[in-house]
Amino acid sequence: MKKLFGDAIKNPVNLLTVVAVVLSGFTVRTFAQTSIKEQYAEKVKQEFLFAWNNYKKYAWGHDELKPLSKSYYDWYGKGESLLMTPVDAYDTMVLMGLKKEAYEDEQLIDDSLSFDKDISISNFEITIRMLGGLLSGYELNHDKRFLELATDLANRLLPAYNSATGMPYRFVNLKTGKVSGVVSNPAEIGSETLELGTLSKLTGNPIYFEKAKRAVVALFDRRSKIGLVGSAINVETGKWVDPESHISGGIDSYLEYLLKAWKLFGDKEFKHMWDVSVAAVNKYLAQKVNGELWYGHANMNTGVINQTQFGALDAFFPAELALGGELKRAEELENSCYKMWLYYGIEPEQINYMNMKIVSPGYVLRPENIESNYYLYEFTHNPEYVCRAETYFNTFVYNCRVKHGFASLKSVITKEKIDDTPSYMFAETLKYLYLTFAPASTLNFHDVIFNTEAHPLHKNFK
Repeated sequence: MKKLFGDAIKNPVNLLTVVAVVLSGFTVRTFAQTSIKEQYAEKVKQEFLFAWNNYKKYAWGHDELKPLSKSYYDWYGKGESLLMTPVDAYDTMVLMGLKKEAYEDEQLIDDSLSFDKDISISNFEITIRMLGGLLSGYELNHDKRFLELATDLANRLLPAYNSATGMPYRFVNLKTGKVSGVVSNPAEIGSETLELGTLSKLTGNPIYFEKAKRAVVALFDRRSKIGLVGSAINVETGKWVDPESHISGGIDSYLEYLLKAWKLFGDKEFKHMWDVSVAAVNKYLAQKVNGELWYGHANMNTGVINQTQFGALDAFFPAELALGGELKRAEELENSCYKMWLYYGIEPEQINYMNMKIVSPGYVLRPENIESNYYLYEFTHNPEYVCRAETYFNTFVYNCRVKHGFASLKSVITKEKIDDTPSYMFAETLKYLYLTFAPASTLNFHDVIFNTEAHPLHKNFK
Protein backbone atom coordinates (compact mmCIF):
# COMPACT_ATOMS: atom_id res chain seq x y z
CA MET A 1 0.00 0.00 0.00
CA LYS A 2 2.77 2.43 0.91
CA LYS A 3 4.59 1.74 -2.36
CA LEU A 4 1.48 2.24 -4.49
CA PHE A 5 -0.04 5.26 -2.80
CA GLY A 6 3.03 6.97 -1.40
CA ASP A 7 2.99 9.97 -3.74
CA ALA A 8 -0.75 10.47 -3.39
CA ILE A 9 -0.65 10.39 0.39
CA LYS A 10 2.13 12.99 0.42
CA ASN A 11 -0.39 15.32 -1.16
CA PRO A 12 -3.08 15.97 1.51
CA VAL A 13 -5.74 16.98 -1.00
CA ASN A 14 -5.81 13.37 -2.12
CA LEU A 15 -6.13 11.57 1.16
CA LEU A 16 -9.92 11.23 1.08
CA THR A 17 -9.86 10.01 -2.50
CA VAL A 18 -7.22 7.40 -1.75
CA VAL A 19 -9.13 6.15 1.29
CA ALA A 20 -12.33 5.99 -0.74
CA VAL A 21 -10.65 3.93 -3.42
CA VAL A 22 -9.36 1.49 -0.83
CA LEU A 23 -12.77 1.19 0.78
CA SER A 24 -14.39 0.61 -2.62
CA GLY A 25 -12.59 -2.69 -2.84
CA PHE A 26 -9.17 -1.95 -4.30
CA THR A 27 -6.41 -4.19 -3.03
CA VAL A 28 -2.77 -4.51 -3.99
CA ARG A 29 -1.84 -7.92 -5.35
CA THR A 30 1.46 -9.47 -6.28
CA PHE A 31 -0.18 -11.37 -9.14
CA ALA A 32 -3.31 -10.97 -11.29
CA GLN A 33 -5.91 -13.58 -10.44
CA THR A 34 -8.12 -14.63 -13.33
CA SER A 35 -11.24 -14.35 -11.19
CA ILE A 36 -10.36 -10.78 -10.22
CA LYS A 37 -9.81 -9.83 -13.85
CA GLU A 38 -13.19 -11.34 -14.74
CA GLN A 39 -14.86 -9.38 -11.96
CA TYR A 40 -13.34 -6.13 -13.14
CA ALA A 41 -14.15 -6.83 -16.78
CA GLU A 42 -17.76 -7.21 -15.71
CA LYS A 43 -17.60 -4.04 -13.60
CA VAL A 44 -16.33 -2.03 -16.57
CA LYS A 45 -19.04 -3.48 -18.77
CA GLN A 46 -21.72 -2.52 -16.26
CA GLU A 47 -20.41 1.04 -16.07
CA PHE A 48 -20.45 1.22 -19.87
CA LEU A 49 -24.07 0.06 -19.85
CA PHE A 50 -24.92 2.58 -17.15
CA ALA A 51 -23.49 5.41 -19.25
CA TRP A 52 -24.96 4.09 -22.51
CA ASN A 53 -28.45 3.69 -21.08
CA ASN A 54 -28.35 7.28 -19.91
CA TYR A 55 -27.24 8.34 -23.38
CA LYS A 56 -30.20 6.41 -24.82
CA LYS A 57 -32.62 7.98 -22.36
CA TYR A 58 -31.52 11.60 -22.65
CA ALA A 59 -29.48 12.00 -25.86
CA TRP A 60 -30.54 9.29 -28.32
CA GLY A 61 -29.74 10.29 -31.88
CA HIS A 62 -27.53 13.18 -30.80
CA ASP A 63 -23.76 13.60 -30.60
CA GLU A 64 -23.11 13.60 -26.87
CA LEU A 65 -24.82 13.26 -23.50
CA LYS A 66 -24.94 16.09 -20.97
CA PRO A 67 -25.30 14.05 -17.77
CA LEU A 68 -25.94 16.84 -15.28
CA SER A 69 -28.76 18.55 -17.13
CA LYS A 70 -30.09 15.27 -18.58
CA SER A 71 -29.89 16.66 -22.09
CA TYR A 72 -27.70 16.47 -25.17
CA TYR A 73 -25.15 18.34 -27.22
CA ASP A 74 -24.70 18.37 -31.01
CA TRP A 75 -21.27 19.44 -32.21
CA TYR A 76 -22.45 21.49 -35.17
CA GLY A 77 -25.77 22.83 -33.95
CA LYS A 78 -29.27 21.63 -33.31
CA GLY A 79 -30.50 19.18 -35.90
CA GLU A 80 -27.01 18.53 -37.29
CA SER A 81 -26.10 15.44 -35.29
CA LEU A 82 -23.46 13.15 -36.76
CA LEU A 83 -24.20 10.43 -34.16
CA MET A 84 -20.78 10.96 -32.63
CA THR A 85 -21.37 8.83 -29.54
CA PRO A 86 -23.17 5.97 -31.33
CA VAL A 87 -20.39 5.63 -33.92
CA ASP A 88 -17.62 6.00 -31.33
CA ALA A 89 -19.24 3.51 -28.96
CA TYR A 90 -20.16 0.79 -31.46
CA ASP A 91 -16.98 -1.30 -31.57
CA THR A 92 -16.67 -1.17 -27.78
CA MET A 93 -20.13 -2.74 -27.51
CA VAL A 94 -19.17 -5.48 -29.93
CA LEU A 95 -15.97 -6.27 -28.03
CA MET A 96 -17.91 -6.34 -24.76
CA GLY A 97 -20.41 -8.79 -26.24
CA LEU A 98 -23.33 -6.39 -25.78
CA LYS A 99 -25.30 -7.83 -28.69
CA LYS A 100 -28.62 -6.12 -28.02
CA GLU A 101 -27.08 -2.69 -27.63
CA ALA A 102 -24.81 -3.18 -30.63
CA TYR A 103 -27.75 -4.22 -32.81
CA GLU A 104 -29.79 -1.17 -31.77
CA ASP A 105 -26.79 1.08 -32.37
CA GLU A 106 -26.11 -0.46 -35.78
CA GLN A 107 -29.73 0.12 -36.81
CA LEU A 108 -29.57 3.75 -35.69
CA ILE A 109 -26.41 4.32 -37.73
CA ASP A 110 -27.74 2.49 -40.78
CA ASP A 111 -31.06 4.33 -40.76
CA SER A 112 -30.19 7.80 -39.52
CA LEU A 113 -26.58 8.76 -40.21
CA SER A 114 -26.06 11.15 -43.12
CA PHE A 115 -23.16 13.37 -44.12
CA ASP A 116 -25.17 15.37 -46.62
CA LYS A 117 -25.12 18.42 -44.38
CA ASP A 118 -24.19 22.05 -45.03
CA ILE A 119 -21.79 22.24 -42.09
CA SER A 120 -18.08 22.98 -41.80
CA ILE A 121 -16.51 20.19 -39.78
CA SER A 122 -13.09 19.45 -38.29
CA ASN A 123 -11.33 17.18 -40.76
CA PHE A 124 -9.20 15.69 -37.97
CA GLU A 125 -11.93 15.07 -35.40
CA ILE A 126 -14.40 13.62 -37.90
CA THR A 127 -11.74 11.38 -39.41
CA ILE A 128 -10.57 9.81 -36.16
CA ARG A 129 -14.04 9.47 -34.63
CA MET A 130 -16.46 8.93 -37.49
CA LEU A 131 -14.36 7.47 -40.28
CA GLY A 132 -12.35 5.38 -37.84
CA GLY A 133 -15.48 4.17 -36.05
CA LEU A 134 -17.29 3.23 -39.26
CA LEU A 135 -14.30 1.33 -40.65
CA SER A 136 -13.68 -0.54 -37.41
CA GLY A 137 -17.41 -1.28 -37.21
CA TYR A 138 -17.42 -2.62 -40.75
CA GLU A 139 -14.51 -4.93 -40.02
CA LEU A 140 -16.44 -6.28 -37.04
CA ASN A 141 -19.95 -6.57 -38.51
CA HIS A 142 -19.43 -6.69 -42.31
CA ASP A 143 -22.38 -4.30 -42.64
CA LYS A 144 -21.94 -2.80 -46.14
CA ARG A 145 -23.83 0.30 -45.06
CA PHE A 146 -20.93 1.15 -42.72
CA LEU A 147 -18.47 0.97 -45.61
CA GLU A 148 -20.79 3.03 -47.84
CA LEU A 149 -21.03 5.71 -45.16
CA ALA A 150 -17.25 5.67 -44.65
CA THR A 151 -16.63 6.08 -48.38
CA ASP A 152 -19.15 8.89 -48.68
CA LEU A 153 -17.59 10.69 -45.73
CA ALA A 154 -14.05 10.32 -47.04
CA ASN A 155 -15.06 11.71 -50.45
CA ARG A 156 -16.51 14.75 -48.72
CA LEU A 157 -13.28 15.22 -46.73
CA LEU A 158 -10.91 15.05 -49.71
CA PRO A 159 -11.23 18.75 -50.70
CA ALA A 160 -9.45 19.57 -47.43
CA TYR A 161 -6.24 18.25 -49.01
CA ASN A 162 -6.31 20.62 -51.99
CA SER A 163 -3.74 23.04 -50.60
CA ALA A 164 -0.54 24.08 -52.33
CA THR A 165 1.51 21.86 -50.01
CA GLY A 166 -0.91 18.92 -49.85
CA MET A 167 -1.30 19.43 -46.11
CA PRO A 168 -5.02 19.60 -45.25
CA TYR A 169 -6.97 22.64 -44.18
CA ARG A 170 -8.49 22.24 -40.72
CA PHE A 171 -12.13 22.54 -41.79
CA VAL A 172 -14.18 21.44 -44.77
CA ASN A 173 -17.88 21.84 -45.57
CA LEU A 174 -19.45 18.41 -46.03
CA LYS A 175 -21.86 19.61 -48.71
CA THR A 176 -19.95 22.28 -50.62
CA GLY A 177 -16.33 21.24 -50.08
CA LYS A 178 -15.42 24.78 -49.03
CA VAL A 179 -12.29 24.80 -46.87
CA SER A 180 -11.01 27.03 -44.07
CA GLY A 181 -8.37 26.99 -41.36
CA VAL A 182 -5.11 27.72 -43.10
CA VAL A 183 -3.03 27.49 -39.91
CA SER A 184 -2.99 23.93 -38.60
CA ASN A 185 -0.84 21.67 -36.44
CA PRO A 186 1.00 18.37 -36.97
CA ALA A 187 -1.65 16.25 -35.26
CA GLU A 188 -4.46 17.58 -37.44
CA ILE A 189 -2.30 17.31 -40.57
CA GLY A 190 -0.83 13.89 -39.97
CA SER A 191 -3.49 11.80 -38.24
CA GLU A 192 -5.53 10.49 -41.15
CA THR A 193 -3.31 7.81 -42.67
CA LEU A 194 -4.72 4.87 -40.71
CA GLU A 195 -8.32 5.67 -41.60
CA LEU A 196 -7.83 6.75 -45.21
CA GLY A 197 -5.30 3.98 -45.80
CA THR A 198 -7.73 1.37 -44.47
CA LEU A 199 -10.42 2.74 -46.76
CA SER A 200 -8.07 2.46 -49.73
CA LYS A 201 -7.39 -1.14 -48.76
CA LEU A 202 -11.08 -1.97 -48.42
CA THR A 203 -12.25 -0.20 -51.59
CA GLY A 204 -9.22 -0.70 -53.82
CA ASN A 205 -9.09 3.05 -54.46
CA PRO A 206 -5.57 4.36 -53.69
CA ILE A 207 -6.50 8.06 -53.69
CA TYR A 208 -7.39 8.13 -50.00
CA PHE A 209 -4.05 6.81 -48.77
CA GLU A 210 -2.13 8.85 -51.34
CA LYS A 211 -3.68 12.11 -50.12
CA ALA A 212 -3.01 11.30 -46.45
CA LYS A 213 0.56 10.16 -47.05
CA ARG A 214 1.40 13.19 -49.19
CA ALA A 215 0.33 15.42 -46.31
CA VAL A 216 2.52 13.56 -43.81
CA VAL A 217 5.57 13.62 -46.07
CA ALA A 218 5.10 17.34 -46.69
CA LEU A 219 5.04 17.96 -42.95
CA PHE A 220 7.99 15.67 -42.21
CA ASP A 221 10.05 17.38 -44.91
CA ARG A 222 9.57 20.66 -43.06
CA ARG A 223 11.01 19.40 -39.78
CA SER A 224 13.89 21.36 -38.31
CA LYS A 225 17.55 20.50 -38.86
CA ILE A 226 17.53 18.61 -35.55
CA GLY A 227 14.43 16.60 -36.49
CA LEU A 228 11.67 18.31 -34.48
CA VAL A 229 8.39 19.78 -35.67
CA GLY A 230 6.64 22.84 -34.27
CA SER A 231 3.14 23.47 -32.97
CA ALA A 232 1.59 25.41 -35.86
CA ILE A 233 2.18 25.66 -39.61
CA ASN A 234 0.55 27.42 -42.57
CA VAL A 235 -0.69 24.69 -44.94
CA GLU A 236 -0.62 27.00 -47.95
CA THR A 237 2.90 28.39 -47.57
CA GLY A 238 4.47 25.58 -45.54
CA LYS A 239 5.93 28.14 -43.12
CA TRP A 240 6.01 27.45 -39.40
CA VAL A 241 3.88 29.79 -37.30
CA ASP A 242 4.82 28.43 -33.87
CA PRO A 243 8.21 26.70 -33.35
CA GLU A 244 7.38 25.12 -29.98
CA SER A 245 7.91 21.35 -30.02
CA HIS A 246 6.52 18.74 -27.60
CA ILE A 247 4.61 15.44 -27.56
CA SER A 248 1.33 16.89 -26.28
CA GLY A 249 -1.92 17.80 -28.00
CA GLY A 250 -1.34 19.26 -31.44
CA ILE A 251 1.67 17.04 -32.16
CA ASP A 252 0.87 13.78 -30.32
CA SER A 253 -1.04 11.75 -32.91
CA TYR A 254 1.26 12.88 -35.75
CA LEU A 255 4.03 10.93 -34.03
CA GLU A 256 1.61 8.12 -33.21
CA TYR A 257 0.54 7.68 -36.84
CA LEU A 258 4.09 7.64 -38.19
CA LEU A 259 4.66 4.46 -36.19
CA LYS A 260 1.23 2.94 -36.65
CA ALA A 261 1.06 3.51 -40.42
CA TRP A 262 4.23 1.46 -40.71
CA LYS A 263 2.80 -1.23 -38.41
CA LEU A 264 -0.58 -1.37 -40.19
CA PHE A 265 0.50 -1.09 -43.83
CA GLY A 266 4.17 -2.12 -43.77
CA ASP A 267 5.15 1.15 -45.45
CA LYS A 268 8.90 1.54 -44.83
CA GLU A 269 8.83 5.26 -45.55
CA PHE A 270 6.71 5.68 -42.44
CA LYS A 271 9.20 3.59 -40.47
CA HIS A 272 11.97 5.96 -41.55
CA MET A 273 9.93 9.00 -40.56
CA TRP A 274 9.15 7.44 -37.17
CA ASP A 275 12.77 6.47 -36.51
CA VAL A 276 14.01 9.97 -37.29
CA SER A 277 11.26 11.67 -35.30
CA VAL A 278 11.36 9.54 -32.17
CA ALA A 279 15.16 9.82 -32.02
CA ALA A 280 14.87 13.62 -32.03
CA VAL A 281 12.07 13.60 -29.46
CA ASN A 282 14.03 11.31 -27.13
CA LYS A 283 17.20 13.37 -27.55
CA TYR A 284 15.81 16.86 -27.05
CA LEU A 285 12.50 16.61 -25.18
CA ALA A 286 13.18 13.85 -22.64
CA GLN A 287 14.28 15.00 -19.21
CA LYS A 288 15.14 13.19 -15.99
CA VAL A 289 13.92 14.80 -12.76
CA ASN A 290 14.71 13.06 -9.48
CA GLY A 291 15.25 9.84 -11.40
CA GLU A 292 11.90 10.08 -13.18
CA LEU A 293 11.45 10.36 -16.95
CA TRP A 294 9.35 13.19 -18.37
CA TYR A 295 9.03 15.00 -21.73
CA GLY A 296 9.02 18.78 -21.90
CA HIS A 297 8.60 21.55 -24.46
CA ALA A 298 11.45 22.99 -26.54
CA ASN A 299 12.16 25.22 -29.49
CA MET A 300 12.12 23.04 -32.61
CA ASN A 301 15.29 24.65 -33.96
CA THR A 302 17.49 24.65 -30.86
CA GLY A 303 16.11 21.72 -28.86
CA VAL A 304 16.47 23.74 -25.66
CA ILE A 305 13.70 22.88 -23.16
CA ASN A 306 11.78 26.01 -22.21
CA GLN A 307 8.71 24.57 -20.47
CA THR A 308 8.59 21.65 -18.06
CA GLN A 309 4.96 20.76 -18.65
CA PHE A 310 3.48 17.30 -19.07
CA GLY A 311 -0.15 16.23 -19.06
CA ALA A 312 -2.96 13.83 -19.77
CA LEU A 313 -2.47 13.95 -23.53
CA ASP A 314 1.29 13.34 -23.25
CA ALA A 315 0.50 10.07 -21.47
CA PHE A 316 -0.12 8.39 -24.85
CA PHE A 317 3.63 8.18 -25.42
CA PRO A 318 4.52 5.12 -23.31
CA ALA A 319 2.19 3.10 -25.56
CA GLU A 320 4.01 4.29 -28.68
CA LEU A 321 7.43 3.66 -27.18
CA ALA A 322 6.37 0.12 -26.34
CA LEU A 323 4.89 -0.45 -29.79
CA GLY A 324 8.10 0.91 -31.30
CA GLY A 325 10.27 -1.52 -29.32
CA GLU A 326 11.58 0.81 -26.58
CA LEU A 327 10.01 -1.12 -23.73
CA LYS A 328 12.36 -0.04 -20.93
CA ARG A 329 11.84 3.64 -21.74
CA ALA A 330 8.10 3.03 -22.08
CA GLU A 331 7.85 1.52 -18.61
CA GLU A 332 9.90 4.32 -17.12
CA LEU A 333 7.65 6.98 -18.62
CA GLU A 334 4.50 5.09 -17.65
CA ASN A 335 5.68 5.15 -14.04
CA SER A 336 5.75 8.94 -14.28
CA CYS A 337 2.30 9.01 -15.87
CA TYR A 338 0.92 6.83 -13.10
CA LYS A 339 2.42 9.13 -10.50
CA MET A 340 0.70 12.06 -12.21
CA TRP A 341 -2.64 10.22 -11.97
CA LEU A 342 -2.25 9.32 -8.29
CA TYR A 343 -0.86 12.63 -7.09
CA TYR A 344 -4.23 14.40 -7.14
CA GLY A 345 -6.47 11.34 -6.96
CA ILE A 346 -7.04 11.54 -10.70
CA GLU A 347 -4.87 13.16 -13.35
CA PRO A 348 -5.09 16.88 -14.15
CA GLU A 349 -4.89 18.11 -17.72
CA GLN A 350 -1.36 19.40 -17.23
CA ILE A 351 1.30 19.66 -14.53
CA ASN A 352 4.75 21.16 -14.10
CA TYR A 353 6.81 18.04 -13.52
CA MET A 354 9.60 19.97 -11.79
CA ASN A 355 7.40 20.55 -8.73
CA MET A 356 4.23 18.50 -9.51
CA LYS A 357 2.13 21.64 -9.38
CA ILE A 358 -0.99 21.84 -11.53
CA VAL A 359 -0.86 23.99 -14.65
CA SER A 360 -4.33 23.10 -15.92
CA PRO A 361 -6.68 21.48 -13.36
CA GLY A 362 -9.40 19.83 -15.44
CA TYR A 363 -9.97 16.15 -16.24
CA VAL A 364 -12.16 15.54 -19.29
CA LEU A 365 -12.40 11.75 -18.98
CA ARG A 366 -9.21 11.27 -20.99
CA PRO A 367 -7.98 7.73 -21.78
CA GLU A 368 -4.29 8.11 -22.62
CA ASN A 369 -2.87 7.06 -19.25
CA ILE A 370 -5.14 4.01 -19.22
CA GLU A 371 -4.25 3.29 -22.85
CA SER A 372 -0.51 3.18 -22.16
CA ASN A 373 -1.07 0.97 -19.14
CA TYR A 374 -2.99 -1.47 -21.37
CA TYR A 375 -0.21 -1.55 -23.96
CA LEU A 376 2.41 -2.25 -21.32
CA TYR A 377 0.34 -5.07 -19.89
CA GLU A 378 0.05 -6.60 -23.37
CA PHE A 379 3.78 -6.34 -23.97
CA THR A 380 4.98 -7.46 -20.53
CA HIS A 381 2.09 -9.45 -18.97
CA ASN A 382 3.24 -7.92 -15.70
CA PRO A 383 0.30 -8.17 -13.23
CA GLU A 384 1.30 -4.80 -11.76
CA TYR A 385 -0.43 -3.20 -14.74
CA VAL A 386 -3.65 -5.04 -13.91
CA CYS A 387 -3.43 -3.67 -10.38
CA ARG A 388 -2.91 -0.19 -11.80
CA ALA A 389 -5.92 -0.66 -14.09
CA GLU A 390 -7.99 -1.34 -10.98
CA THR A 391 -6.77 1.96 -9.56
CA TYR A 392 -7.61 3.79 -12.77
CA PHE A 393 -11.07 2.26 -12.84
CA ASN A 394 -11.92 2.84 -9.19
CA THR A 395 -10.71 6.43 -9.10
CA PHE A 396 -12.41 7.18 -12.43
CA VAL A 397 -15.76 5.88 -11.17
CA TYR A 398 -15.39 7.47 -7.74
CA ASN A 399 -14.58 10.92 -9.09
CA CYS A 400 -16.59 11.13 -12.32
CA ARG A 401 -19.74 9.00 -11.92
CA VAL A 402 -22.90 11.06 -11.46
CA LYS A 403 -26.56 10.11 -11.30
CA HIS A 404 -27.02 10.06 -15.07
CA GLY A 405 -23.67 9.00 -16.44
CA PHE A 406 -20.10 10.26 -16.21
CA ALA A 407 -19.10 13.92 -16.07
CA SER A 408 -15.81 15.65 -16.77
CA LEU A 409 -14.12 17.52 -13.93
CA LYS A 410 -13.52 21.25 -13.93
CA SER A 411 -10.85 20.70 -11.30
CA VAL A 412 -9.21 17.57 -9.93
CA ILE A 413 -8.73 19.46 -6.65
CA THR A 414 -12.33 20.52 -6.02
CA LYS A 415 -13.82 17.68 -8.11
CA GLU A 416 -16.39 20.15 -9.47
CA LYS A 417 -18.23 18.57 -12.40
CA ILE A 418 -18.79 19.74 -15.99
CA ASP A 419 -21.99 18.89 -17.87
CA ASP A 420 -20.19 16.90 -20.54
CA THR A 421 -19.51 13.28 -21.57
CA PRO A 422 -17.13 13.21 -24.53
CA SER A 423 -17.83 10.41 -26.99
CA TYR A 424 -14.28 9.13 -26.57
CA MET A 425 -15.15 7.95 -23.08
CA PHE A 426 -17.16 5.18 -24.76
CA ALA A 427 -14.63 4.65 -27.55
CA GLU A 428 -11.40 4.79 -25.54
CA THR A 429 -11.49 5.15 -21.76
CA LEU A 430 -13.86 2.29 -21.01
CA LYS A 431 -12.59 0.17 -23.92
CA TYR A 432 -8.98 0.22 -22.77
CA LEU A 433 -10.03 -0.55 -19.21
CA TYR A 434 -12.18 -3.45 -20.39
CA LEU A 435 -9.49 -4.92 -22.64
CA THR A 436 -6.97 -4.86 -19.79
CA PHE A 437 -9.25 -7.15 -17.76
CA ALA A 438 -10.98 -9.12 -20.53
CA PRO A 439 -9.94 -12.60 -21.73
CA ALA A 440 -7.24 -12.63 -24.41
CA SER A 441 -9.78 -14.13 -26.81
CA THR A 442 -11.74 -10.86 -26.78
CA LEU A 443 -9.26 -9.23 -29.17
CA ASN A 444 -5.82 -10.28 -30.34
CA PHE A 445 -3.77 -7.19 -29.55
CA HIS A 446 -1.13 -8.09 -32.11
CA ASP A 447 -3.65 -8.48 -34.95
CA VAL A 448 -4.87 -4.88 -34.82
CA ILE A 449 -3.66 -1.31 -34.75
CA PHE A 450 -5.78 1.13 -32.77
CA ASN A 451 -6.36 4.52 -34.30
CA THR A 452 -6.00 7.49 -31.98
CA GLU A 453 -9.68 7.15 -31.02
CA ALA A 454 -9.10 3.48 -30.02
CA HIS A 455 -10.92 2.05 -33.03
CA PRO A 456 -9.14 -1.26 -33.84
CA LEU A 457 -8.20 -1.71 -37.49
CA HIS A 458 -7.17 -5.23 -38.48
CA LYS A 459 -3.82 -5.68 -40.17
CA ASN A 460 -5.00 -8.45 -42.49
CA PHE A 461 -8.72 -7.85 -42.75
CA LYS A 462 -10.43 -9.63 -45.66
